[in-house]
Amino acid sequence: MNIVDFPGGPKAFEICAKFCYGMTVTFSAYNVVAARCAAEYLEMTEDVDKKNLIFKLEVFLNSSIFRSWKDSIIVLQTTKSLLPWSEDLKIIGRSVDSIASKTSVDPANVTWSYTYNRKLSAPDRIVEEGVFGERIESVPKDWWVEDICELDIDLYKRVMIAVKSKGRMDGSVIGEALRIYAVRWLPDSIDALVSDAQTLRNKCLVETIVCLLPTDKSVGCSCSFLLKLLKVSVLVGVDNSAREDLVKRISLKLHEASVKDLLIPARSSQTACYDVELVQCIVNEYLMHEKPSRALGDVGWNEKGPDDFVLGHGSLLAVGKLINGYLAEIAHDPNLTLASFIDLSQSIPESARPIHDGLYKAIDSYLKEHPDLTKAERKKICGLMDVRKLTMDASVHAAQNDRLPLRVVVQVLFFEQVRAASEVHALRNNPQNASHSTTNTDEEWEKTAAKDDRKSLKKQISQMKIKDEEFPKNVKLIKKNNKSSKSGLQLLPSRSRRIFDKLWIVGKGHGENRSSETSGSSQSPTSLAPGDTKSSGSSSRHRRHSIS
Repeated sequence: MNIVDFPGGPKAFEICAKFCYGMTVTFSAYNVVAARCAAEYLEMTEDVDKKNLIFKLEVFLNSSIFRSWKDSIIVLQTTKSLLPWSEDLKIIGRSVDSIASKTSVDPANVTWSYTYNRKLSAPDRIVEEGVFGERIESVPKDWWVEDICELDIDLYKRVMIAVKSKGRMDGSVIGEALRIYAVRWLPDSIDALVSDAQTLRNKCLVETIVCLLPTDKSVGCSCSFLLKLLKVSVLVGVDNSAREDLVKRISLKLHEASVKDLLIPARSSQTACYDVELVQCIVNEYLMHEKPSRALGDVGWNEKGPDDFVLGHGSLLAVGKLINGYLAEIAHDPNLTLASFIDLSQSIPESARPIHDGLYKAIDSYLKEHPDLTKAERKKICGLMDVRKLTMDASVHAAQNDRLPLRVVVQVLFFEQVRAASEVHALRNNPQNASHSTTNTDEEWEKTAAKDDRKSLKKQISQMKIKDEEFPKNVKLIKKNNKSSKSGLQLLPSRSRRIFDKLWIVGKGHGENRSSETSGSSQSPTSLAPGDTKSSGSSSRHRRHSIS
């Protein structure tokens, strides 16, 4: 006899036959569902005989299986091969409800065994003292997440929906459960992710995890986990709605991300190595949330002064540092366009970059990797940074960097002189604060100068232009005047004088080639306005340093 559609196959039929002949039958979580479906198929009901097989199996399920944590999970796993019988008999629904109910139990009342292979962090580890003074480690809130990871994605989804519907579970625990499941089933290698045999399954898995994320987008999963989901979603072609949801969630936690997390591989249609456009979307979304908070006054200056610029919880400063690091990393990509680099850099507000060392590093890396840039392009990318916001170490490096336009180098040297003069001034006026004065910015130096002299200095700077034939001559003139007046370069540390001398030598040898770059400088210390005489230039330079 061959019954094609018999649920559970020959083994389930054998159980039913043994029961009919009064033979001993052993039931367990592994065979009870098959036996129950087979008994239903054979109509072994109470109408035929009292305490028939269906009755006894129902008693066993309710009194034993659904009271056990691990047996409930095993039973749920076995139901998939017995569809649609297991669904019609409500075995799946009862198993899901049993599991969800147990996850909502107070951890202090959990007495059954569970799987927990993760290492608890110190804040999550709770140790209590027993009756006899022994130390008892309490059950963590997420004790249940590893056991249900063995479920298939469709059954896992039903369990998680039931858990969330009870409303007793923290969003952080839900996020941890989803993270553990993703780690369990998503392959590590990109080749395995995009293989023809696994792409559809991985796509379904990611879309399911995204739809199960906590309702409150600001809690639950870490930014690192969300970015990993976004990477996979790009690779396997997840639909736009799921991807947009991830972008919104990531934008709320962007300050927690790392540069490595943001290195999302580009789609096949793009020539660059990394998906810069997607990161740009995340940053734009972040700024949309950040603007209202800044309007409410979360951004401000610390009482200690402008060096201690703070944002609410430092999130904006953290994002500024993050994007600087990301730019420095993607700058090594030879296929990265200048427009993409500039657009992403300009999307960060100035308040997020009190110091421009990170941005300078990114620009220098881009110039090094793209040596074929035109003068106009190099000038454009260097215009992203403010040389006044470079630290002394970065200024020294920039002053000797032959990849930068000469105009930028001259500006760096000028503000290095201003900084040095400010240090000498502070040292003379208040020797006790000499160590603090080394970190003073150009803005702080201006505060120490007289108001009229500061206006005069700015007016002179705005009128200065470097000409091809005047550049070496003017440098010599400045050095001569400063020497006679015992100011200017003599106030600078020996390091700055060496840098300035090196610049003069470079200008002498390449003045004709680089004159076009320096002619537009509005902040050069070595230029004279057209028609100025040597005496007027000397007076101008002397007055500039006499302010300090």
